[in-house]
Amino acid sequence: MRPGVIIRAITITVSNGVSPPMLRIHNSISQRKEEFKPIEPGKVRMYVCGITVYDYSHIGHARTFVAFDVITRYLRFSGYELTFVRNITDIDDKIIKRALENGESITHLTDRFTQIMHEDFASLGMAEPDLEPRATQSMPEIITMIEGLIKSGFAYQGESGDVYYHVPRFSDYGKLSKQNIDALQAGERVEVASDKQSSMDFVLWKMAKAEEPGWPSPWGEGRPGWHIECSAMSKKCLGEHFDIHGGGSDLQFPHHENEIAQSEAANGCCFANTWIHTGMVQVDKEKMSKSLNNFFTIRDVLSLYKPESVRYFMVSSHYRSQLNYSEDNLKSADAALERLYLSLRDVDLSVFPEVDLTSEYIKSFNNAMNDDFNTPEAIAVLFELAREINRFKSVDADKSSALAAILLYLGDILGLLKQSPDAFLKSSVTDELNDSDQIEALIIERNQARADRNWSRADDIRDELQQKGIILEDKDGKTGWRRV
Repeated sequence: MRPGVIIRAITITVSNGVSPPMLRIHNSISQRKEEFKPIEPGKVRMYVCGITVYDYSHIGHARTFVAFDVITRYLRFSGYELTFVRNITDIDDKIIKRALENGESITHLTDRFTQIMHEDFASLGMAEPDLEPRATQSMPEIITMIEGLIKSGFAYQGESGDVYYHVPRFSDYGKLSKQNIDALQAGERVEVASDKQSSMDFVLWKMAKAEEPGWPSPWGEGRPGWHIECSAMSKKCLGEHFDIHGGGSDLQFPHHENEIAQSEAANGCCFANTWIHTGMVQVDKEKMSKSLNNFFTIRDVLSLYKPESVRYFMVSSHYRSQLNYSEDNLKSADAALERLYLSLRDVDLSVFPEVDLTSEYIKSFNNAMNDDFNTPEAIAVLFELAREINRFKSVDADKSSALAAILLYLGDILGLLKQSPDAFLKSSVTDELNDSDQIEALIIERNQARADRNWSRADDIRDELQQKGIILEDKDGKTGWRRV
């Protein structure tokens, strides 16, 4: 958690309510919304492809993993016993190259960026996965799966010593990406080699070159290909057949397509029932790319915007849509979240009534989230609540508190409204005036100036604070403040 962010612990008792409507999820493999039926009633097993840890996580990562954090939260809110697995790729050509460039060991590099990833994800309010397997800790499972694929005729060792998956042997290849096998070309991270039987074949085991790391195997010292890692780790953690597999839409081909081919050939059964893919991030309506100089890490963004405002920005769009990162959109997200927090200001948050799940607001929220995790519609319910809270603040304190309880309850499902109103409204990232004590001292001086009828000095202090992004709010003889 970022220093200075105060998380308010709120315990809310929820009465037994009616069951939410049936969850429907857009399944990438069928390309339509389907009624979600877990393999084992009441339990869900979900695997999401994680990060290759050789550099700072970027806003594309944030978009994908915030989306799956919301999905995780909602599945658990709906009563499912969820096992959420998110792997770490800690051996890869890019990792080897970066470690050599930096003059550090691969272990030091991957441990360092794994820690940074955890810190960045925590800043955005993401809960840790239940299991976080690493490729380097899964070599026995990887080697066993490759041995099985060779034995069954789905893989072979080339003259170079590398082991390849033979794509034409798998008749269902392309069923996720909906591409014809004859038209497919070698995809990302797949090197065309002379000893391949087909140009579409991809590597399962790479022989280690001089001074490269390697693990012993029946084919010699080497390391796994990228795709086989996830097939082996998901089986290790969740079994041969599980409920949900997910990741960014850029992984659909070739990575997820190759996972299906490997896993279904090795295990003889369906790999995953439901495939969930998140949309990509654009920057000012252009593809995010280092070559275009519009590439932003999570830390870049958090140096400019509040973590919860960034999370709100991610959640405010449907997870399957493209997300356009821009300064205007981030400012709009911060302003929208501020309106929610302002509705909670001056409401007694110390004691809440019991939250009734039969509330129409909760029903509307459930209807939105059960429609393929429609967070924009769910957020609209939060703003309906905020408007009602503002309406009742001065006329019915009990009613406003009851509505605030529902707002906080639903906000928590989205990972929002985790701070006290004052903590959020007075927090800052880049404002010139960051010292709350200094602000309070100026307010005291202004109040004394007003008492002395020194209106000029009082106005000067208000103007000085306003120029530095501080808004004063005089109410009932007291002066509060917040940041713009």
